[in-house]
Amino acid sequence: MTSTGPEIVSTAALAARIPDACSIALPPDHSGCAMAVVRHLLARPVRDLHVVCVPAGGFQVDMLIGAGCVARVEAAAVSLGEHGLPPRFVAAIKSGEIEMWEATCPAIHSGLQAAEKGIPFIPLRGIIGSDLLTVRPDWKVIENPLAEDGKRDPIVVLPAIRPDFALFHAPKADRHGNVWIGVRREMMLMAHAARETLVSVERIEDADFMADPQIAAGTIPALYVSAIAEAPNGAWPVGLFNTYTADQEALASYAAAARSDAGFADWLEATVRASVPA
Repeated sequence: MTSTGPEIVSTAALAARIPDACSIALPPDHSGCAMAVVRHLLARPVRDLHVVCVPAGGFQVDMLIGAGCVARVEAAAVSLGEHGLPPRFVAAIKSGEIEMWEATCPAIHSGLQAAEKGIPFIPLRGIIGSDLLTVRPDWKVIENPLAEDGKRDPIVVLPAIRPDFALFHAPKADRHGNVWIGVRREMMLMAHAARETLVSVERIEDADFMADPQIAAGTIPALYVSAIAEAPNGAWPVGLFNTYTADQEALASYAAAARSDAGFADWLEATVRASVPA
């Protein structure tokens, strides 16, 4: 099998491409989290990330915050779902350790769409009257320049969100570097908007997904992918759509341990640093 597209590297090499103080787009837990790569970032650890959650963060974001990897979070929400509040995120907000840029799901997606289209900003309705405008000075209210003469029509404009990197995990890639994501369109948007896209996959197949009309529509073309790492079970413990379910026991164990600084440190040492060399 040969690849004529993105470079095929190890998960460690994929993580090594992500420098300190960069911005990185990460998908929600129910999508495709590149946890095998994230564990390398935790073990290193990377520092001062601006994490853009697309559109909400979960376990991987809480873990990165706990390991001191994050300076800023931009998200519609951060939650561990049925496992409760994200303890390291909550602690970091209370202590002022991280900066929070509050957003909404449509705002995150719209900002990425602006970057995807190569425009500096994008209009969005539904925010006027929200307290979010008081905490997001980069969101501007303007008059619709195309409104009928004499008619007021205020609208919010949002700056484009162009992350340095998009990082996610997908079920498969082909020999050319095309990546199949199925219906998880947020990953397509992330890949279009980011300057570089790093992907781990369960497997690399000797095929051409773009030549198959049944799966081509759910495939990110290799043009938008910078590098790929083959990582079976690479989304563990959060699970991967259409592939395997989340390891609820491991997630519950993390949620319990992360409630205290000492508990998180023990979890990090036992679960990450003991198995992933820095």
